[in-house]
Amino acid sequence: MKPINLVLRCYGEQKAGGWQAFCIDLNLAVQGKSAEEVKRKLIEQIESYLYDALVGEDREYASQLLSRKAPLHFRVKYHFYKLLCKIDGAKENICQILDFPMPLKPVHST
Repeated sequence: MKPINLVLRCYGEQKAGGWQAFCIDLNLAVQGKSAEEVKRKLIEQIESYLYDALVGEDREYASQLLSRKAPLHFRVKYHFYKLLCKIDGAKENICQILDFPMPLKPVHST
């Protein structure tokens, strides 16, 4: 496995007075009131999802669950936001790249 495969690609965006965050590699999404809240929620959701897929009750479906990509328009938006952030870092009040390193050993957060 290439080291780049150990990073889950995620982004957050401001929408209608709140924030949304998406993990395009696992097709996960969360909502919250702030960028910090959605980042925390997304990390918790990713950790729980990976635990269930790798060592929890869904481990027999791990292959399917770990290759569940988001629809194309979410993946395109991720790359657009990544480019936008490189060009103009001041856009953080509108969107953020929230790439998350995949733990080598799944941790179950309680």
